[in-house]
Amino acid sequence: MATNPAAATLSLTVNGEPHRAAPGSVADLVRTLGLDPAKVAVERNGEIAPRSQLATIAIAEGDVLEIVHFVGGGDHPVVDDDTWEVAGRRFRSRLIVGTGKYKDFAQNAAAVAASGAEIVTVAVRRVNVTDPKAPMLTDFIDPKKITYLPNTAGCFDADSAIRTLRLAREAGGWDLVKLEVLGEARTLYPDMRETLKATEVLAKEGFLPMVYCADDPIATRQLEDCGAVAVMPLGAPIGSGLGLQNKVMIRLIVEGAKVPVLVDAGVGTASDAAVAMELGCHGVLMNTAIAEAKDPIRMARAMKLAVEAGREAYRSGRMATRKYADPSSPLAGLI
Repeated sequence: MATNPAAATLSLTVNGEPHRAAPGSVADLVRTLGLDPAKVAVERNGEIAPRSQLATIAIAEGDVLEIVHFVGGGDHPVVDDDTWEVAGRRFRSRLIVGTGKYKDFAQNAAAVAASGAEIVTVAVRRVNVTDPKAPMLTDFIDPKKITYLPNTAGCFDADSAIRTLRLAREAGGWDLVKLEVLGEARTLYPDMRETLKATEVLAKEGFLPMVYCADDPIATRQLEDCGAVAVMPLGAPIGSGLGLQNKVMIRLIVEGAKVPVLVDAGVGTASDAAVAMELGCHGVLMNTAIAEAKDPIRMARAMKLAVEAGREAYRSGRMATRKYADPSSPLAGLI
């Protein structure tokens, strides 16, 4: 009489699935699955089976077993969380872009998207009452998705800057703002006396001012004392595209500051942005360098990559500079 093979096996549940196995030990079962008993953990009927006893514990009809081992952990790749924070708000992008000089709002929005920026500066201007239905920036760049940073561009005294930001807060509820008080129209260099005055007043009124300032470590320390949540020394005159003219002072500001330092103004091309980041700045703010490029969208992408590259270089710790050559290949053993 022919025998039934199924009658000689046991009906089990292994890792949630029905399974038939020949009688034997748990270790025997593990081996039939192509696994090494020394490299797994087994739960049998709700209880952990000690690894040292797997060869002596017999499996039985109806047993429910869970067999586990270690695999690469996590469902998501490890991401380097190199974010930065200003006034309790955290951002990933270290590039801030402006919203002026573009041919239209659509181009501006496309450049912002290409740059990866999470913050844009916006000027506060009177509404055109003769055409109230004219397109507005908020129609193209959603302030719910991108942080608006109202600024005081064009203000030449503390009072007008304070008034402008009070209106901005009323219009959009913004308290994180960019303060700039200019000394003259020709250079657009900051008037630090008026800037300090405005910073102190705004901070007392609950504003969180990020402040455009001279590349002067003493001035930036005074701004911190007055309530600045970030200092933004110029790299060169606004809109000049000259690049960083005083790397020594920027580095000293970075070394001494207790708040974020962002280079503001003067960037002309991607290498300028990279240099600012290599000096240890938390970020870079620019407008003209992107808006006046022949291809603003492409330049926005270039600036994004430059800021990221400069940041990586800074974190890597560059090699020391030397007065004389130092060969990469050893000189010993030359043929």
